[in-house]
Amino acid sequence: MSPMCMYSAASEGPDTGAPTDFHLTHLASRAAGGAGLVMVEATGVRPDGRISPWDLGLWNDRQQEGFARLAAAIRAHGAVPAVQLAHAGRKAATDAPWRGGGPLSADQGGWRPVAPSAAAFAGLPEPHELTAEEIGELVRDFAQAACRARDAGFQAAEVHGAHGYLINSFLSPAANHRTDAYGGTFEDRLRFPLEVVDAVREVWPEELPLFFRVSATDWLTENPEDGREGWTADDTVRLAKELRSHGVDLLDTSSGGTVADARVSTGPGYQVPFAERARRESGIPVGAVGAITDPEQAEAIVADGRADAVLLGRELLRDPYWAQRAARSLGGAPRWPEQYGYAV
Repeated sequence: MSPMCMYSAASEGPDTGAPTDFHLTHLASRAAGGAGLVMVEATGVRPDGRISPWDLGLWNDRQQEGFARLAAAIRAHGAVPAVQLAHAGRKAATDAPWRGGGPLSADQGGWRPVAPSAAAFAGLPEPHELTAEEIGELVRDFAQAACRARDAGFQAAEVHGAHGYLINSFLSPAANHRTDAYGGTFEDRLRFPLEVVDAVREVWPEELPLFFRVSATDWLTENPEDGREGWTADDTVRLAKELRSHGVDLLDTSSGGTVADARVSTGPGYQVPFAERARRESGIPVGAVGAITDPEQAEAIVADGRADAVLLGRELLRDPYWAQRAARSLGGAPRWPEQYGYAV
């Protein structure tokens, strides 16, 4: 199960950012539905790292207690509990999507976002350009959140480096206009993401996997009518090689999100070729995502060696028991909870 924001945590008070009964039911039901791994939504490593005031966070003890409850429930139903550690960067402090997702002012619970450069995402306010000292603080924030996830009982962690959020905006020349050690050349744009990976890997148990979610392309170079410079599939292969050498175990391969008006070519499994190429040319295990809805389609992606795993998002919102249905469809044995199994 891919991480999907639910915008359902408390936005103020002592329970700010802590999981609720909704999160427990939502995640445990997908584990009971047969998913092999259930990943908690993008979780802010500090307050200004949340996409919205209603996002989950993991920067204090109260939140950690709630996350431990989530991890235990996921494991109790036979799935691996995973968490995505994130900072929303210049796309932070926005409303819930069903209310339009627009920017929130301070009196609405919002805050000024931060980014590698003082360049706003379309329709959002200009972010604060991070100093080198502030970047160092963020690296420590990711590591501390990873420590809390580890102590809460999670068995896999993912660094969110996709969809135009903070780490992705350092990677992409479409968002990173710095001229210091954290911008400019490809190597310098990788500096902060790799510092985060190194800091998380240092505290994350060696025997537990670390994932990295990437936007394989900004969908700018692929469009011959768009002259803007962006992150490309070639860049993703180079990044994948670096991530592998820095201890990342799986590249969770998505795309887009950095530029609002990029022209995206969608369709069933439209992001799988990016995962397949990264796997083939870097040797890193990959996860495939995006418009994967059919059991036979998912099975073929793995069986044909195009990816090592398939992560489902919206399809598991539509059908929490998709994995059980897939097992029956593919001739396998559904993994029912014993409370269901004797009856079904």
